[in-house]
Amino acid sequence: MKNLIGAIDQGTTSTRFILFDHDSNIIASHQIEHKQIFPQAGWVEHDPLEIWQNTKQVIASTLQKTDMSVKQIIAIGITNQRETTVIWDKNTGKPYHNALVWQDTRTDQICRSLKNNKKSFQQRTGLPIATYFSGPKIKWLLDNVKGLRKAANNGNAIFGNMDSWITWNLTGGKHITDITNASRTMLMNLKTLDWDSELLAILDIPRKMLPEIRSSAEIYGNTKLGFENEIPISGILGDQQAALFGQTCFQKGDVKNTYGTGCFILFNTGNDIVHSLNGLLTTVAYKILDQKPVYALEGSVAMAGSLIQWIRDNFNLIKESHEIDDLAEMVDDNGGVYFVPAFSGLFAPHWNSGARGTIIGLTHFANKSHIARSVLEATAFQTRDVFEAMQKDSGLRIDKLKVDGGMTASNLLMQFQADILNRSVILPNIAETTALGAAYAAGLAVGFWKDTKELQNNWKGRKVWKSKMDEEKRTQLYNQWQKAVKCSLDWEE
Repeated sequence: MKNLIGAIDQGTTSTRFILFDHDSNIIASHQIEHKQIFPQAGWVEHDPLEIWQNTKQVIASTLQKTDMSVKQIIAIGITNQRETTVIWDKNTGKPYHNALVWQDTRTDQICRSLKNNKKSFQQRTGLPIATYFSGPKIKWLLDNVKGLRKAANNGNAIFGNMDSWITWNLTGGKHITDITNASRTMLMNLKTLDWDSELLAILDIPRKMLPEIRSSAEIYGNTKLGFENEIPISGILGDQQAALFGQTCFQKGDVKNTYGTGCFILFNTGNDIVHSLNGLLTTVAYKILDQKPVYALEGSVAMAGSLIQWIRDNFNLIKESHEIDDLAEMVDDNGGVYFVPAFSGLFAPHWNSGARGTIIGLTHFANKSHIARSVLEATAFQTRDVFEAMQKDSGLRIDKLKVDGGMTASNLLMQFQADILNRSVILPNIAETTALGAAYAAGLAVGFWKDTKELQNNWKGRKVWKSKMDEEKRTQLYNQWQKAVKCSLDWEE
């Protein structure tokens, strides 16, 4: 019997469990979507109990699809939607409130009130003050959920991103997080790799409610899940860091982009903390066991695949998400139509929470195919915005972009991405790089894989897109995009 590594991929719209063998092949998997809760405009929530039930179900369903024995699973890794915030009672395991999702903007006033502390947060955490991150979400819950602050002060209410919530349930109460998730809270000091007391005081968050910060690859605890044998939980990475790890971007200067619900570009800066001057985030990429931490620059795009879902569900232009390619290919170009999907403001490099979505450039000539094309192109344009900022911050020319995520199935998008960047875009043989990264971290911790060099030998490219666009057209399209972005900024005061 060959040994396997399991990966729990707890994402924004669904939870998956995937089993990998030593050659990184997928043996079996199962996926379940969870409900998206929108109490009012700008508010986005998830039910943590539903997600935990789904986690147990996807593991059980995956095992039912294969004749493999559970004893062959020697470790499980976890990757998760980052920043999504849940606070629960450590005695009962019951959440005090639905989880506040990373897209949620209800903390806008809290963030505005912190503007005088902007420099402290930026220098210590590498992050701008934004609704995106966990810290302001914790404060909102403490200030607005009856009895929660008292419970937190008493040590009964504890916080975690989804990695902590899943790990706590899997291990029977281990309250931990990994260094990549901690770096997304606006509360962890990048230099000390610990919670920052001064920032906690500014946000009035009790330190005792925070999880212990651990590395991305080590044994945190064991789980039985009703099985006869205990399985080590030995890897945790926030989803975008997991994709970087799964793409084996272990060298300084390596870049990947994940096209999922949002769009996330990470640039490996090695052991150096590089503070951005161009609107990017500085974050922890990963830390393996007792090795030095590796850092990254990141550009985050809020709306990518979720924009296609929005068009599908609200305009009925398509019945299935994959149909958008067929609709967009009915025209040769966007017909002058640009879609800026600033539904929750704009993230990197603009960081404008008052921006709102806009479709601009409409004429009598424009039809639904032009709109469909503008939806796909919006993701590529936003990626270039981040790409340009990364080259400025690093002082390096990025020659290629490794890609993964569901939207890479769109040949039109990937070709346009290569065109608008004028760079090669490379898809790996195994597209499930987020789950694979979590599996890699877990496997390294238990010796399933020897080191990162062995992992690099596993990586193989499946497809390469190269630019076919002339420079004049590329410049004209990008200039129009930048004009469209300006129209979306500061719509909300």
